[in-house]
Amino acid sequence: MSLASKVAIVTGAGTGIGRAVSAALAAQGCSVALAGRRRPGLEETAALVVAAGGRALVTPTDVSDPVAVRELFRATVAEFGRLDLLFNNAGTFTPGVPLEELSYEQWSTTVAVNLTGSFLCAQEAFRQFKAQKPMGGRIINNGSISAEVPRPNSAPYTATKHAITGLTKSCALDGRAFNISCGQIDIGNAQTEMTGAMRAGITQANGSKMVEPMMDVKHVGDAVVYMASLPPSANVLRLTVMATNMPFVGRG
Repeated sequence: MSLASKVAIVTGAGTGIGRAVSAALAAQGCSVALAGRRRPGLEETAALVVAAGGRALVTPTDVSDPVAVRELFRATVAEFGRLDLLFNNAGTFTPGVPLEELSYEQWSTTVAVNLTGSFLCAQEAFRQFKAQKPMGGRIINNGSISAEVPRPNSAPYTATKHAITGLTKSCALDGRAFNISCGQIDIGNAQTEMTGAMRAGITQANGSKMVEPMMDVKHVGDAVVYMASLPPSANVLRLTVMATNMPFVGRG
């Protein structure tokens, strides 16, 4: 199914994975509403979207704020007329410190952005998908391979990404009667600004530190385009794209 004339919202669009996915969707003819906290990064992504042949709407948004999320969806539909795809990508990390040293604020901020933000956006997407004609649409959630296995000292991030899997399955189930599909992409070691610190080495399960293989973030954009391009009758419930030799499969 062609993405030409389709409309997408991408959260966390100002950098990294969100930027790569926005450009990849635009290259297939998609109009993209770019959501994120900081306008300058969104403007840079918008320039890439336009250069790739798409239309862009810059919408600074705190996804943990219900009012801001409602405004994001209202502005998108006002600009483009409907919504076909939500890529729930906005996320944050906590410092890699022992669990007992994490503050309540660090925990609650991570939950608010990674989990509550994804829920709020999915909720608004459901409302729009049900109201528009033709009815329906697609949600793709960024789960991360932390939705499957944790890294050391990552309880808030890992807990929220495990929860994203439950949110994905619930949305897939609840959307059946309304032509709404939902899938999850789990990403391992894409080269972005957020993973830059990993180039100096990252702590392993046995306590050692090693530099892990990385992959070009372009492959994430390609994977999301594939998931988004499926017809309404087909859905990728879960897909993993990762650096081939990173320590994920097996014991470590």
